[in-house]
Amino acid sequence: MKRIAISIACLLISISIGVGHLLAADKNDSKSKQIWSARASQKDYLIGAGDILEIVTWKEEDFTREEVLVRFDGKISFPLLNDVQAEGLTPVELKRVIEKGLKDYVSSPEVTVHVRSPLSKQIYILGEVLNTGEYPLVKHLTVLQAFALAGGFTEWASKKEIILLRNIDGKEKIYRINYKNIAKGKDLNQNIKLKPDDTIIVP
Repeated sequence: MKRIAISIACLLISISIGVGHLLAADKNDSKSKQIWSARASQKDYLIGAGDILEIVTWKEEDFTREEVLVRFDGKISFPLLNDVQAEGLTPVELKRVIEKGLKDYVSSPEVTVHVRSPLSKQIYILGEVLNTGEYPLVKHLTVLQAFALAGGFTEWASKKEIILLRNIDGKEKIYRINYKNIAKGKDLNQNIKLKPDDTIIVP
């Protein structure tokens, strides 16, 4: 009996260790996916007026700035380079522009551009979703993808009466969206590609 009890105990310990390793691996995999997602978003993002950037030049503190505002003329101010066009570029493209400009002052400059606050492109999701609020429009986001960002619907959501508000030339345009039809593959035209400042309301 003692041998059986000892064998069972050893088996349970082995299972616990194995599960622990699996959970740790899954956790690390999730972190990797989050890091990859963040990099992909940075790669696709087009910088706009109002964004706040972080620009780091490796081993060059004089050419490193934690917060750089993209002005309303679409340019940033940077040491020795004066005004640099940033609006309409991706972080990678702006990195190359700055590196090219710094070659006259720094040997083989290595620049990293990170969007700290993507304030130029925001969408707003309100109403019966799990996480209401503002979200950065970092890629060609559609209505369905926006619902995923917001964590999905609450149990009280009226999925047939969703409203998308969009400002066009100073006037509010209303789009009515039936989520259930889109989910069934019907009327896919309602899965609208979102634009900056769009507001989605789920009643």
